[in-house]
Amino acid sequence: DLNSKDKHGRTPLYWAARDGHDAAVKLLLEKDGVNPDSKDIYGQTPLSIAARNGHKAIVKLL
Repeated sequence: DLNSKDKHGRTPLYWAARDGHDAAVKLLLEKDGVNPDSKDIYGQTPLSIAARNGHKAIVKLL
């Protein structure tokens, strides 16, 4: 399940966005059903964490 969450509510897309893995983010976004707006338990989304970490290319993808 590509929307599965860890104990902090973080999805594979969140982790890829956080760590700056552009290709992984693009691949995940191409999959049906992946929720790009999923929030973790702290209210952070893949977009917010990518922006916070300065991953401009990922921000544009999201």
